[in-house]
Amino acid sequence: MITLKSPAEIECMRKSGAILRDCLLFLEERVKPGVSTKRLDEFAHDYIIRHDCKPSFLGYGGFPGTICASVDDVVVHGFPSDKRLQEGQILSIDCGLIYKGWQADAARTVLVGEVSEEKKLLVETTRESFFKGVEQFKVGNRLGDISHAVQEHCEARGYGIVRSMVGHGIGREMHEDPPVPNYGKAGHGVKLEVGLVLAIEPMVNLGTWQTVEQGWSCKTKDGKPSAHYENTVALTEHGAEILTL
Repeated sequence: MITLKSPAEIECMRKSGAILRDCLLFLEERVKPGVSTKRLDEFAHDYIIRHDCKPSFLGYGGFPGTICASVDDVVVHGFPSDKRLQEGQILSIDCGLIYKGWQADAARTVLVGEVSEEKKLLVETTRESFFKGVEQFKVGNRLGDISHAVQEHCEARGYGIVRSMVGHGIGREMHEDPPVPNYGKAGHGVKLEVGLVLAIEPMVNLGTWQTVEQGWSCKTKDGKPSAHYENTVALTEHGAEILTL
């Protein structure tokens, strides 16, 4: 069941979103060759606790970290580990927090040192596709308009859109209705209304859209890199508002 949020509730989510935005900026500044993803996870945990929030991911379904740390061909849900980042990799950091009962969820893919032009373009295109989707997040449109805009932007450039993982509604719970695929038909799906809050999160592969599950981790089937870009977005009477940017 889809739960629309009131203006007062969206104001609460603005606050949680702003804290998460700043947390991700804090983490991005610390991504460099030689740093372990476990250390980044510790930075995130400390930051969230210091700001009177709770980590959403820690313990969720048994997940062991505050962040999902997904390197190169790991699409999402990578465990933080002692393994150190290497020059030329890309790292997707997905993080969620709860502030006074309200969730925020966002992800960024960060370049580790100097990376190839191929990887840079993948990360840039993934980010662009998010904003193409947000352009369609308006009253009277349908959910498929968002999904189709993301898919069209990426596939026109030769990338694969992940189908095994999707975005979602968000509010008091991390995962609420409706599911938000990054592929689909324009004009289809639920009608978009004021008060709807979504975690829109393109996951885009350099090669095939197909993925394989390895425990928690979702990886590209062909071993090529994947990028992830996500924000929590509210549909207000003034239009779409990105709460985590």
